[in-house]
Amino acid sequence: MAVETSHLTKKFGALTAVDDVSFRVAEGEIYGFLGPNGAGKTTVIRILCGILAPSSGSGRVLGLDVATEPEKVKAQIGYMSQKFALYDDLTVAENLEFYAGLYNVPARARRERVHELIAMAHLEQRERELAGN
Repeated sequence: MAVETSHLTKKFGALTAVDDVSFRVAEGEIYGFLGPNGAGKTTVIRILCGILAPSSGSGRVLGLDVATEPEKVKAQIGYMSQKFALYDDLTVAENLEFYAGLYNVPARARRERVHELIAMAHLEQRERELAGN
């Protein structure tokens, strides 16, 4: 399986954001992950990306355990959040720096990589602008 969850649950204090989610996605399969706002879709994806730890249950991506091997998971996949998931009160460059840290981009390579991404997105004159703008 490319992706597999079993009884995946994520709680934030008294709030249960993800409740007992189980599914399997075979390698090469196209899988739709649909639900209303607040259903926990983004939280499940963040768990599967190794960004959040599950409260209980398990998840595997490409054979890697998302709870015990999150850095290996991050090295094998990519994740780009939607605009609303960016931090509006951080600049474009600061958001990229944050995600570079999240993905353990080495500090010596981080500045160059952030510059490359800003150039790729044609944001050279806007890197110091707040993402919310």
